[in-house]
Amino acid sequence: MLQSQPPSSFKMAPVAAVAPAVPPALTTCKSISASPSIASLVRNTKSSIAPRQPLQVSGLLDSLYEFDELTPGLGRLYPTIQLRDLIYHEKADELIRDLAIIISRRGVVFFKNQELSADEQKFVTDRLGHLTGKPATSGLHIHPVYNAEREGKDQVVDEKGTQNKDNEISVISSNLHRSLDVEPRSGADEWHSDIAFEPVPADYTSLKVHTLPQTGGDTMWASGYEVYDLLSQPFRNMFEKLKGFYYPPEFINSAARHGYALYPGPRGAAENVDTHLTAEHPLIRTNPVTGWKSVFGIGHHFNRILGVSLDESDMLKRYIRDLVTQNHSTQLRYRWGKNDLAIWDNRSTYHAATPDYFDLGPRSGIRAVSCGERPFFDPASRSRREELKGKLV
Repeated sequence: MLQSQPPSSFKMAPVAAVAPAVPPALTTCKSISASPSIASLVRNTKSSIAPRQPLQVSGLLDSLYEFDELTPGLGRLYPTIQLRDLIYHEKADELIRDLAIIISRRGVVFFKNQELSADEQKFVTDRLGHLTGKPATSGLHIHPVYNAEREGKDQVVDEKGTQNKDNEISVISSNLHRSLDVEPRSGADEWHSDIAFEPVPADYTSLKVHTLPQTGGDTMWASGYEVYDLLSQPFRNMFEKLKGFYYPPEFINSAARHGYALYPGPRGAAENVDTHLTAEHPLIRTNPVTGWKSVFGIGHHFNRILGVSLDESDMLKRYIRDLVTQNHSTQLRYRWGKNDLAIWDNRSTYHAATPDYFDLGPRSGIRAVSCGERPFFDPASRSRREELKGKLV
């Protein structure tokens, strides 16, 4: 494990200081009341942002907490952090900003046996984006299907059976998924980036799993940075000029079969409205936090590549998918423990559930998804390998 000593001038906040059940800022997640240096990171713009210099960590987080790098390409585990301690810390914004940059660089970060509430999970998920420059108009996403309006015994947020009443929390449940009769698909097509069908899709997602089967139900992540680095230069040149069309037919069809209305919006950003659930995004996307290029077009929300024939689109989509499924260097597989929490950057990471456990017990957790910015491609941005030159971060 990697660990360095805290600076001699820094003192951890005592446990007694973590007194309020919910910090005052939880009621105003979009407001930044920290120092001017942090407040200046919030851009009071619409959902489009301009290319900028990549962000750098202060180093405070990693000076205080040990961590493991899980693979060369992606993934970090903080085995001792309780996220509640960061939220209520006297230097909370500096720590959460460092965490956001690390998530964007490593793709996905894991925390063991978390005690934070659903409101605290929402707060930290939204705060990650605001402290790293997402538009002030972006907030937490409301899923068109997996929201609190879908009532039932499987819409619970904890093991006590507490019913979900919050549209900004999605219950991720094997039983709920089956009750909505979402159409099955191959394991290769499970890969996706959250809410890519929205004009303003996700930056950060957090998922806390509180109920687990005997075994199984692992989640896999893959690095869009690594997929880009696997492309030859001619393919990079071609993909950088193309856009993708995104559309989730499984949600549309499930709503039609069961007779419920899709949530019309706004869904976390003013542009995320109506129920057609379609968007166009660059095939290669620049992550504004790292300045690295990533292949964004993949998964069951990714309908087709624009500007080419349908046959060409199918061929190129299959090739991109194969780069993920046939190259273990792009992948990480995580076995959940009770109340473990993962946070990932959807701009440069895909994930896929492993549906191998349905006869071994239920699997359930709660998810919060932060809307980021309109995806963009900056020709001046670099690849991850080009930037790091053999380093991990």
